[in-house]
Amino acid sequence: MIRYFVEHLDLFGKAFMEHLYLVFITLFFSLILASFLSCLILRRKWVSNLVVQIFSAVYSIPSLALFAILIPLFGLGNRTAVLVLVVYNQYLLIRNILAGIWNIDATVLEAGYGMGMSRWQLARMIQIPLAMPSILTGIRLAVISTTGIATIAATINAGGLGTVLFSGLRTMNVYKIVWGTILSMVIALSADVGLKKLEKLWREKGEAGGKQ
Repeated sequence: MIRYFVEHLDLFGKAFMEHLYLVFITLFFSLILASFLSCLILRRKWVSNLVVQIFSAVYSIPSLALFAILIPLFGLGNRTAVLVLVVYNQYLLIRNILAGIWNIDATVLEAGYGMGMSRWQLARMIQIPLAMPSILTGIRLAVISTTGIATIAATINAGGLGTVLFSGLRTMNVYKIVWGTILSMVIALSADVGLKKLEKLWREKGEAGGKQ
């Protein structure tokens, strides 16, 4: 099996890099959109709950169905795949951003206002740092979700490890199926471990700062 991987390193390497690109570009646009929407709806809790419920409903739609709906509008390829993945991520990201900010002790915010902080200063210096563990959790879940769903994007010519997996299924090539699965797991597990460690370091930093 290792010999097959080495002999077809170009195939697996190309698919792996395409998959990484899909995950990276999706996360980039997902964070921008989620941050923007969270700022818009943060101050109205009923609107926030409604938006989260809407994205929750969208998240429950099978990815193949959503791809099929958008193909007539945006065509085949990366653009449609990234758009679908960004929409899926909004539920995971917005829910965790809002949860992190809403769980901040009100007395901390009142103290910030008492010190004369503006809303921007309050968000930058208090709300975002305190909510960061929850935000990192949302990012971690989004990366894992994107890695999995991006394999299905191969059905619309978006490339990635899904091309290896589907090719393996069509030809009953066990090596392609196994290595495609392993490489997908490498991306998801690396992101999971790395972001968990970053989340832990951030919590420890916050606790150390609170003791000073």
